[in-house]
Amino acid sequence: MAASAEPYVADAAAMDWVESPAGGVARKRLEHAGAAESGRVTSIVRYRPGARFPLHQHPEGEEFLVLEGTFSDEHGSYPAGTYVLNPHGSSHAPYTREGCVLFVKLRQYPGERERVVVNADDLPWLPGRADGLTQRILYDPPGHPEQVRLVRIPAGGRAGMHDHPDGEEVLVLEGEIADENGRYGPLCWLHYRPDSRHAPYSDTGCLLYVRTGGLTSLEPPDAQG
Repeated sequence: MAASAEPYVADAAAMDWVESPAGGVARKRLEHAGAAESGRVTSIVRYRPGARFPLHQHPEGEEFLVLEGTFSDEHGSYPAGTYVLNPHGSSHAPYTREGCVLFVKLRQYPGERERVVVNADDLPWLPGRADGLTQRILYDPPGHPEQVRLVRIPAGGRAGMHDHPDGEEVLVLEGEIADENGRYGPLCWLHYRPDSRHAPYSDTGCLLYVRTGGLTSLEPPDAQG
């Protein structure tokens, strides 16, 4: 039987910004494994107004969700609420005019995939996995195990006890979520290991990024810089 277990928690709101090699770009690494500038990483990234990043490739893909401002590259511009999946081998030279903040995952989507660009505001809110919960499906590719959703829990809402045989990742975007292990506010990133279970709820109401399927083993940041 799955066991309730405390998640790994990285509270980005309490972390310091660390400058990257690209001027005007700083980050808060939530998870990092491998080489400093080419390993697998989950992070919050901030571009100052006018910042640019040199042309680079994305082995094993890139995922980002624009949290604030507008992010751009030679393929288009992506306002807050836009979700993008750039597949393995893709490349771009990103920049921003007004500044932006992103949630980014690198080297975590191997295999052949289609590029995905979707603005969450254009998606319907669908019934969630418990009464009162609603969700927007950002990414649910056929032939791949991952599913990425935005999940809204209303004030006083409860998801009920449930299992995560393949683990789960959660980023709190708004409000506060809680379970039997603790309470987690905005920009808390939670990693629940495979075969864990919990019963989340929210007294305040909350909006969450939730990813299940295809999760790699957790590696806390091994360096900031």
